[in-house]
Amino acid sequence: MNRLIEKANILIEALPYIRAFAGKTLVIKYGGHAQLDEALKAGFAEDVVLMKYIGLNPVIVHGGGPQISDMMKRLGKEPRFVNGVRVTDKETMEIVEMVLGGVINKEIVELITRHGGRAVGVSGKDGRLITAKPVKAAGGKRVDLGQVGDVDSIDPQILVDLTSNRYIPVIAPVGVGRDGRTYNINADLVAGAVARAVRAEKLVMLTDVAGILNAKGALIPTLSRKDIQRLIKSGTITSGMLPKVHACLTAVEGGVAKAHIIDGRVPHALLLEIFTKEGIGTEIIA
Repeated sequence: MNRLIEKANILIEALPYIRAFAGKTLVIKYGGHAQLDEALKAGFAEDVVLMKYIGLNPVIVHGGGPQISDMMKRLGKEPRFVNGVRVTDKETMEIVEMVLGGVINKEIVELITRHGGRAVGVSGKDGRLITAKPVKAAGGKRVDLGQVGDVDSIDPQILVDLTSNRYIPVIAPVGVGRDGRTYNINADLVAGAVARAVRAEKLVMLTDVAGILNAKGALIPTLSRKDIQRLIKSGTITSGMLPKVHACLTAVEGGVAKAHIIDGRVPHALLLEIFTKEGIGTEIIA
């Protein structure tokens, strides 16, 4: 009986958050270990489907860097990076688009569908969702990165149409430039731009760390823009975390109430962050 009462108390604790977020849009950047571990994948799908059933509108943006590199090697092409950015020539772009849009995107759609949701996969090329612009520099150096892009603009109409018809959009981070070329875009940056464009209530980034850590390795629960600038200047926030915090700042400065960087290795991390008072990661506020 005590266990049943405990379960009831958990539901009651979640009630204010369910009420507050009903009808609101939540953009989730899905990546890292949560995208590779079978148990975590199932838990992620359950979390997303539950959110939809209780009235939230989840929108998912996914990455796929390791899977792209694996496919390149299988096809006899060695991945090449400049300051962490994948050099994307025409042949590599074809592989990127095949893996992101043709393999990973459809796997996520099937996973959500298997757990009772209704998902639709799109890339940034569908409905001109993402217009891209070429990136000419990496790590402050001007280099030829090929078909690597950044977000120029977002047309969210296709996402509005899908969510209003009770579908869960799953976005592959590929865009089309004004020159008609296809561009590979960092999924973190896409997630931040999409959250801003759809005026999401929250942006949640799933990562392989607990959140943003201070110089002593302790989790920082809440950060503002000034805090982040200070941590970047001191070298506390570096490398792979930089696109995530920039994406979060893009979102909150564009009207998103809060952005969260959480540990996707924790089972049901999304529910713990959104529907509990304590949360589990770092929240970034305007």
